[in-house]
Amino acid sequence: MPPRTLIQFFHWYTQDGGRHWDEVADKSASLAGIGITDVWLPPAGKGAAGGYSVGYDAYDLFDLGEFDQKGTVATKYGDRAALERACAALRDAGLRVIHDVVFNHKMGGDQTEQVRVRRVNADNRTEIEDEAFEARAYTRFTFPGRNGAHSKFIWDARCFSGVDHLDEPNENGVFKLVNDYGDGEWNAEVDEELGNFDYLMGSDIEFRNNAVYEELKYWGRWLAEQLPVDGFRLDAAKHIPAWFFRDWVGHMRESVADDLFVVAEYWHPDMTALQTYLDRVDHQLALFDVALHHRFHEASCAGDAFDMRTIFDGSLVAVSPDRAVTIVANHDTQALQAMEAPVETWFRPLAYALILLRDAGVPCVFYPDLYGARYKDTGGDGETHEVEMPPIDGLEKLIEARQRFAHGPQTDLFDDPHAIGFIRHGTGDAPGCVVLLTNAGDATKVFDLGPDHAGAGFRDYLGHCEEEIWSDDEGRLTARVNGGSVSVWVRSDAF
Repeated sequence: MPPRTLIQFFHWYTQDGGRHWDEVADKSASLAGIGITDVWLPPAGKGAAGGYSVGYDAYDLFDLGEFDQKGTVATKYGDRAALERACAALRDAGLRVIHDVVFNHKMGGDQTEQVRVRRVNADNRTEIEDEAFEARAYTRFTFPGRNGAHSKFIWDARCFSGVDHLDEPNENGVFKLVNDYGDGEWNAEVDEELGNFDYLMGSDIEFRNNAVYEELKYWGRWLAEQLPVDGFRLDAAKHIPAWFFRDWVGHMRESVADDLFVVAEYWHPDMTALQTYLDRVDHQLALFDVALHHRFHEASCAGDAFDMRTIFDGSLVAVSPDRAVTIVANHDTQALQAMEAPVETWFRPLAYALILLRDAGVPCVFYPDLYGARYKDTGGDGETHEVEMPPIDGLEKLIEARQRFAHGPQTDLFDDPHAIGFIRHGTGDAPGCVVLLTNAGDATKVFDLGPDHAGAGFRDYLGHCEEEIWSDDEGRLTARVNGGSVSVWVRSDAF
């Protein structure tokens, strides 16, 4: 297989109407053609918002668009038959299928139950009131539209550790359910933000309940019997005890395939927190490089005031390259979303060059960056905003360049605060490339390629620089790049 290259084939505002699975199928061959190897699909289960759900308001994991629940049979993305066709098309194109796993919570309960709860300080979740009181909450999930198909498991209050809404009394907040697990405390081995970040939203799943633990393992095995499964993206990992995903991933590799690719969303820029998590899960999975994304955001906002030599400082790919999935953007960081930190459009080609063409990390391309997107939503200011995300200039060529030219050992030339570059030296079977980028004005840099490249012609694969340039008799190449841009110089005879 060529170098692993993911695409997140959706965004928060993917169009409603049930046509997305069809688009996956239609674009599968072209994705493979440009060098994508793995396709991360949106959550396929039925969400509480039915046909309008992005999928993270998980209601029924066993309803893949098959049953009339939450006002619809199909999900936002299409019905089960269309999902099956999409996955088959991906496999036919030689692409691996990555499924989004939403285990942290459930939403849209079918019935209320009488429960005992304790109020929690939302700003410090370790502060739980001693006094418990009776209330009613939507903690019973019976899935009447599915009527026991695929799984007869009924979720009730014993399956959850907390809620954020009480029906009687009508009250919002964070409430710890009184149950038989943990002596009234939240789960351990979660992120320490807010004291203990076990609770996020909805009906928070109680992983210490062995029946729940087994049901979630069963769902993973069941999914692999229904659809092609080559890997998983694990949602909200910082809110789920690390021991659970350590066990669950191990179980999936034993029961489904030992080479499953797994990446967890542990949204934290601190390397100590990420290294602790990787240790707790026995380094069985990769993590998204949140710190690098933030560096890209900062660099794009600072312009030529940012020192490009420091672009990888504090990043996961710099300290644990074999456990880093590198991103420029995702559905949570796009404009108008909860963790909004967009990388400015001018910098995105530079950022993609830095994740696609280097030898460390697994890059993940974001759907709107390849295909564009337009949407509107209400911002934090209460106003409606229209957002247009144009396709990133040269991104398709950069993905192609990863497969064609990003081979062999790497030599960095991070010797200037604005213009940085690196050489991929190639192998006996595959050519290399010279990458030069700058956050300031036009720039040149001398690259020592060695005598094997003496007197060779080179062209910019991206077409930003139109001329052909030549190395000298000792294999030194003076490459150039336009201001605020990136060029990928490859030998003319490999072009």
